[in-house]
Amino acid sequence: MKTTITALRLITPEEIIEHPVLVAEDEHILALGTREETPIPEGVRHYDFPDAILAPGFIDIHIHGGNGHDVMELNNSALTAIGHGMLKHGVTSYLATTVTASLPDTLRSLEHLGKAVRMKPAIGGPQLLGIHLEGPFISHAKRGVHPPDNLLEPSPELLRKMHQASDGTVRMMTIAPELKGSLETIREARELGIESSLGHSNATYAEANAGIEAGARHATHTFNAMRPLDHREPGILGAVLSDDRVTADLIADGLHVAPSVIKLFLAAKGTDRAILITDAISATGMPDGRYKLGGFEVEVKRDRCDLEGKLAGSVLTLDRAVRNVMQYGPLSLQDSVKLATINPARRLGLDQTHGVLAPGRIADAVVLTPQGNVIATMAAGKMFPV
Repeated sequence: MKTTITALRLITPEEIIEHPVLVAEDEHILALGTREETPIPEGVRHYDFPDAILAPGFIDIHIHGGNGHDVMELNNSALTAIGHGMLKHGVTSYLATTVTASLPDTLRSLEHLGKAVRMKPAIGGPQLLGIHLEGPFISHAKRGVHPPDNLLEPSPELLRKMHQASDGTVRMMTIAPELKGSLETIREARELGIESSLGHSNATYAEANAGIEAGARHATHTFNAMRPLDHREPGILGAVLSDDRVTADLIADGLHVAPSVIKLFLAAKGTDRAILITDAISATGMPDGRYKLGGFEVEVKRDRCDLEGKLAGSVLTLDRAVRNVMQYGPLSLQDSVKLATINPARRLGLDQTHGVLAPGRIADAVVLTPQGNVIATMAAGKMFPV
């Protein structure tokens, strides 16, 4: 059945269409244009949002959980609950992000998540695009809350083993480029179609550049769990912020990174190379308390996720991140939306299907107020009111 949406304005996100009509059939966008160009077919399911903005559905490439559940739980009901929480905040697709655990536990999680990626139709509403491995190939010096006993030396062989366990669904890997074996592992990741993201790293500028030359093209939660920027030894941050080949993501909650530094980040990477993430854990959408992150518990109080005095993920939602950079940048709604839609889609090589509102693309959309608050979410052609 066909579905139509009308609104005040539509952000593609690279263009703005006034008084738009979007026509979806099943999971795809059939037509899109102004009301003068695109007549509303008869006998369709119609939604009208006369004062709202229509934008592509958000894509979160770094999320550990929500609604009381973690992606490393070995059951589909957890992913369904996490998905329902994301829909309320405009997220229509995501990468399930693991944390460092024992190798057997990691392989079991990868096997389960790989099956969930392959499941049709997608479970839980938002589409699970693949897996982001955050660990075990990270630095002891910048491990954050990742268990030190489970960190492993990078190797192409071990990466292949993990990729095979996931049925080829690992799409991104966070890696510290200074570690022995990291450059060979980054090169192997390119062969496997996995994006290497520099992070949890104490790399010097030269070591980070070596990782970029080997094929790393992204950075994980920039500033957090990284060697600080120094004006004589710029370190990993100097490489990430100055190299136009590299995209970089950020937790824009104002807690992980100060608003003034978020403004500097946006100035350095621009609106084409910056990506918003949540790094959200199971506590997202829940009251204060103790919650699981992978195999350990985190204390959550007043939006801070804490383990032994260290930040351990967040309870940020992607719509709030969009609103925050509108304030901190300051950015327009159009530019802020790019950071959560087309930019992550391009990083994953999925911009021909996701992150853009255009005929033939997946019918993923979010209905927003002009201030960026979510009114409704459409995932694969199905509408979910908030």
